Amino acid sequence: MVYEKGIRRFVLCLSLSGCTVKKEMFPVGGSKADGTVTMAYSFGEFEKPIVDAQKAKEVAAQKCKVWGYADADPFGGQTTNCTQRGGFGSCSQTEVRVQYQCIGGKASEY
Repeated sequence: MVYEKGIRRFVLCLSLSGCTVKKEMFPVGGSKADGTVTMAYSFGEFEKPIVDAQKAKEVAAQKCKVWGYADADPFGGQTTNCTQRGGFGSCSQTEVRVQYQCIGGKASEY
């Protein structure tokens, strides 16, 4: 009995901690004219993503700086989309997109 409880606890711990994964956002689109950058990350059905929002903001800001803007700020929340369905209709792959607005700099003066 004690052995069985130990196994159950071990499996429970694995199932809770094994699913957390670090994900990095990457640029998937944008518009120089509109001053927007779209960043995204994807995760599997049994993953619990942890995203470094500050790093994502820095990557978006780098893209904005190439276009002549000074920085970037997230706006409009996030869009979640199922990109791959599993065998029983569940979502096995999800993509999350976040829009960033380029701000400041010479490009914003036009």
